[in-house]
Amino acid sequence: MLPANARGRRTREALLAAARALLEEAGFEGLTMAAVAQRAGVTRRAVYLHFGCRSDLVTALFGYVNETEDLRASLRPVHEAPDAVAALDEWARHLARYHSRLITHGRAFARVRGTDEDAARLWTMVMADWQAMCHELAGRLARERRLAPGWTVASAADVLWALMSFDVIERLLIERRWSTRRFADRMGALLRSTFVAGDQRVAAGMTDPTRRDPDAADDPTEHDFADEHSRTTYADEQHDDAGMEADESTPDDSGGMDMRGSTPP
Repeated sequence: MLPANARGRRTREALLAAARALLEEAGFEGLTMAAVAQRAGVTRRAVYLHFGCRSDLVTALFGYVNETEDLRASLRPVHEAPDAVAALDEWARHLARYHSRLITHGRAFARVRGTDEDAARLWTMVMADWQAMCHELAGRLARERRLAPGWTVASAADVLWALMSFDVIERLLIERRWSTRRFADRMGALLRSTFVAGDQRVAAGMTDPTRRDPDAADDPTEHDFADEHSRTTYADEQHDDAGMEADESTPDDSGGMDMRGSTPP
């Protein structure tokens, strides 16, 4: 629940901003209640007034990132596309512009989601959202009778979901140094050729000879993107031996409270 007064809302936003910065700089291992308090310049008691436990903080962080990166605006063209094939193109553009900005977060969660309960819980929630969006796309193709033969809504949704992997995005944008525009164009072409019935592809531009080839000229922003996101973080270097700061389950003398082994809500 959001604080009722403006001061409380500012404090909550400062805590979430601090949590996001810690996640990006130190990985999920560095995201402790004490570290968030120190980064935001408040007491641990203040953190617990807004978030009852680390799990609550992590869940709120998910919504905060979606809000600050404007997930709704990025998805709007997908929802407002005139037909299912156009929606696939807009989906590819969404992956390029939105998911490319979350590569650092993907790295952080992938590293610890097998051992950290809070990370695993949030990852499960994110994957459920992804699967729902992919099922919506595949279902629209089927309803408009544009889904290619051999595919069911479920199987198409599964592959669409798999193609959202941060590994795919990171390897193409960083390792292969693609621009986001090239990624969007090529991913759109892949989705249409895979999921759209053959007689529908011309309308989508698959065989349009005037369609721009994104590889025809270098994109001046391409290498900048790769350089910006390929920096090794402290967490990347230390993930083998970095440990979660031990938390206490009862309030301490300083008025703060940590949580060791908190149980899921």
